Amino acid sequence: MQRALKSAAAGIAAAFITLSAPQAAEPLIDEKAFPGEFSANVGLFSEYYFRGISQTDDAPAVQGGLDWSATVDEGTGIGVYLGVWGSNVDFNEGGSVDGASIEIDYYGGLTGSIGSSMSWDVGFIYYSYPGATASLNYDFVEAQAALSYDFGFAAATASVNYSPENFGESGEAFYPKLAVDVPVGKYLTLSAHVAKQYIQENLTFGQPDYVDYSIGGTVNVAGFDVNVTWSDTDLSESECSDACGMVLFSVSRSF
Repeated sequence: MQRALKSAAAGIAAAFITLSAPQAAEPLIDEKAFPGEFSANVGLFSEYYFRGISQTDDAPAVQGGLDWSATVDEGTGIGVYLGVWGSNVDFNEGGSVDGASIEIDYYGGLTGSIGSSMSWDVGFIYYSYPGATASLNYDFVEAQAALSYDFGFAAATASVNYSPENFGESGEAFYPKLAVDVPVGKYLTLSAHVAKQYIQENLTFGQPDYVDYSIGGTVNVAGFDVNVTWSDTDLSESECSDACGMVLFSVSRSF
């Protein structure tokens, strides 16, 4: 009898909880009704380095983005993507104040494959700095093209970025780059790149044309990507400022 009473009480309690629990609201638009897929990423970085130069003046950075992608043609594998990404920045060297504290990038493009091992990507990136003094002309846009090949033991990507008017109105800019990713065992991926930044108005930009390169490793720990990277340039000690060699640490996750 006691067991029966406990069972009855448990059933009544479960029914009460079910009836009293708030019901999940119906989505305004079902996700299956919207084409494509969404993904997101967020990360904590010891410093934000962009093409070998610090963007946070030796301070940490919190970064994150949201992406949407969809397949346009199943037969050719052509797809389209759009995204937005942001990070804190700090360019106020020497006590100057420019009003820039955040970078928000908007990007999009087309992707496709050639056979089973080669893929391509063409698109654009618009770099914006909300709050920055307008006369500094920080905002700029780039076109980008990339070609990747998977060799099995490693994957290589050759890319080039072009801006008709670079950061701070420093004229035309080109950025050719070669990157390699090599899986090592089941848990570690080594990554390296070498690239060169060509800038038309070097005095305006504040740096001569320079080579930047990096090598690092990434492991996944409980769903988080943990990365350690060495980044450096070929700039001299007098030229480097925030472009000298640096070991960078990051922890990020994609959803």
